[in-house]
Amino acid sequence: AFVKNTLITAPMCRDNFWRTAVADVPSDLRVTRIVGFILPSRRPKLVGKNSRKGVHGDSARDRMIRIYTNHGVEGLGTCNANKNDVGKLLGTNPFKLFDADRRHILGPLGVGTMPLWDLAGKVLNRPAFELLGGKGDEHVPAYDGSIYFSDLLPQYAARWPDRFKQEIDMGLAAGHRGFKVKVGRGGRWMKRGEGDRRDIQVIRLIRKHAGDDVLIGVDANNGYDLAGAKKFLTSVADDQLAFAEEMFPETVEHCLEFKQHIRSLRSKTLLADGESHREPSTFKPYIAAKAMDVLQGDMKRFGFEGILTEAEMAGPNDIRVAPHNWGSLLGYYMQLHIGRAIDNFYMAERDPLSTKLLIAEGYALKDGMATVP
Repeated sequence: AFVKNTLITAPMCRDNFWRTAVADVPSDLRVTRIVGFILPSRRPKLVGKNSRKGVHGDSARDRMIRIYTNHGVEGLGTCNANKNDVGKLLGTNPFKLFDADRRHILGPLGVGTMPLWDLAGKVLNRPAFELLGGKGDEHVPAYDGSIYFSDLLPQYAARWPDRFKQEIDMGLAAGHRGFKVKVGRGGRWMKRGEGDRRDIQVIRLIRKHAGDDVLIGVDANNGYDLAGAKKFLTSVADDQLAFAEEMFPETVEHCLEFKQHIRSLRSKTLLADGESHREPSTFKPYIAAKAMDVLQGDMKRFGFEGILTEAEMAGPNDIRVAPHNWGSLLGYYMQLHIGRAIDNFYMAERDPLSTKLLIAEGYALKDGMATVP
């Protein structure tokens, strides 16, 4: 999946690629050893509360496996499958698990197939995004998803406006031109009216500091009800929000009513939702009614196969896909390959994690656009 120095000189024939490529895989290829480990990573700052949960901290962990083969090729990636299921790969030819017609990997890893896509990319000398479809643009838009409730951290309570400016400046310096800002303080941490007013203050502060050409979206983590979400959006209509995510517990009817309110404001704000969904099929009524503009199935919960299924379902109704990703460094890289694989991708969510333990060459971020090697 993460093939270094791969030069693609011509577009592949997607209809025949899998059958011809897999036919050249050594028939005696076998998995000989699998090692599991935890990959720790850190953020450059302490991330505070959102409308539902307490302080999120400054670190995260990815559960990883490394797959070894008798041909010296290794696959590396995040995987949450248990030890017994992972062990079922031993002695197998992993390409026997590939469904060429659906571009899916089946088998004991469930949704945790990233290591197998990595292995396949190296065996076939192709990047994962080509194996997954190769329909996306060359560069993938990404936003900073780490603007939480810094004003509710004790160390910043007396100077919270300055802290938000600092965090925006940190994101801009890292190459971002878009930010997702948490709102919904009145859902748990502050009195309703006081929290709602603070949400508006923060959005206006960030817009003024960042400028009009920076993308700003909001995420309430269901910290509003429908009426409150309408009132909030009306108050910040001049701040040109790109998207509004999880503003209230979603139903098809409430989403359609909220979209009608957006239209009444002559706003271009997109309605995004879906990170709490457990599988792609639960999006069907929202897709049929065009009740969401952006589907946000979780990157690691859905895996490559689930997000591809979601995107295929959404495409005919001009609905875009932006996988939810938080608390995972590897989830960010997975999103970028999805962004280059499908033609209805919206944006990647970046939790600003990093580690010196993993070399990921070629993943650069400039002017809000990520390169994918």
